[in-house]
Amino acid sequence: MRVLAGTSGYAFKEWKGTFYPADLKDAGMLGYYAGRFPTVEINNTFYRMPRENVLQDWAAQVPETFTFAIKASQRITHHARLKPESKDLVYYLLKNTEVLGEKLGPVLFQLPPNMKKDIERLRAFLEFLPAGRRFAIEFRNSTWFEDDVVDALKAKDVAMTIIDQDDFVTPPIATASWGYVRLHRFDYDAKSLAEWAARINEQGWSDAYVYFKHDEGVGSGPPAVDAFTKVFP
Repeated sequence: MRVLAGTSGYAFKEWKGTFYPADLKDAGMLGYYAGRFPTVEINNTFYRMPRENVLQDWAAQVPETFTFAIKASQRITHHARLKPESKDLVYYLLKNTEVLGEKLGPVLFQLPPNMKKDIERLRAFLEFLPAGRRFAIEFRNSTWFEDDVVDALKAKDVAMTIIDQDDFVTPPIATASWGYVRLHRFDYDAKSLAEWAARINEQGWSDAYVYFKHDEGVGSGPPAVDAFTKVFP
């Protein structure tokens, strides 16, 4: 299994003086980050659809082997809520992100907590997604964790996002040949990271994308990525 571990976001001034050099300019953060980790989850695309020129600029700052995971716009997941009217927004997102080329990793669709299971809407939405690209869906309502949802995702090789955070935990269900994991607690120690490494290793994925949450405290963000990488089998 190839494991790509990084953080959810990178442009945090709080990291200056700890992870980033204290005098590093903001424009240099991505390049510095990409010299130390293989992937990053971009979250600001949730609030604003990414423009091609911005994506091209990001791609120019990172090594050829670096991977961007892109969080889909809230206009798709929270406003249109996967309804048919989101189709054009999905196509716009997919067209623009193509400029990342081999540096493009999964696209993450995070659903709102108040969105309950609607299997027919999900199946229709999955038909919008082209083969040959990687997509993950993050369900934040427990009504979705049922067999028909798992089967629908498996049929399209779409990953059910595995989430671990203080107020919500998902079952470790593998629905794709690869995995997407968001470890968003603030207090991971060596034991818990080793347990997560073993759990991920058991899934039999070809690739696992693992993202830790940004926080000023010790035990999250870049320190957790380093610690996790060391304990992974």
